[in-house]
Amino acid sequence: MARPFAHFYTVTKHRHRVISHCFRAGIGWQGLFHDLSKYSLTEFLPGARYYQGTRSPNERERELYGYSLAWMHHKGRNRHHFEYWVDLNPKEKRYEPVPMPIRYIKEMFCDRVAASKIYQGKSYTDAAPLEYYLRGGAKEKMHPATAEQLEEWLLMLKEQGEKETFRHIRRIPNR
Repeated sequence: MARPFAHFYTVTKHRHRVISHCFRAGIGWQGLFHDLSKYSLTEFLPGARYYQGTRSPNERERELYGYSLAWMHHKGRNRHHFEYWVDLNPKEKRYEPVPMPIRYIKEMFCDRVAASKIYQGKSYTDAAPLEYYLRGGAKEKMHPATAEQLEEWLLMLKEQGEKETFRHIRRIPNR
């Protein structure tokens, strides 16, 4: 086991940051339950084993094995991940993204901002979450309405800052 205490600290620090952001976004109760599955043995043990401190341990597990069991467990239990929102299209007979409810897009935004802050530390800027999003190719895998909403908020964060962006997001009714 590589670094269980460092991994625990990082996960907990991230969760607390997301919880704080969720309260600012008007989904505080939801934020209290953010990423609890990361403390399950299925996710925690690989997380500690592949912990590096500068990126998700799931990336290292994926490099070694071609997949990450921890990630598959995580995305299937946490609705703030767009990968959760994929279902079988009965007409096309294939899996396709479906639109995410706004409350989970809000949590996804909070998660991405918090992750950027944790992994980038002092080099974080309000542009970082948008840059990571554009670099990562997630947009092509999300439902277009979900991608459009998330990108709008990430761009607003870059251009107008946290205070104004969270104020705007909080005003949008949760559905």
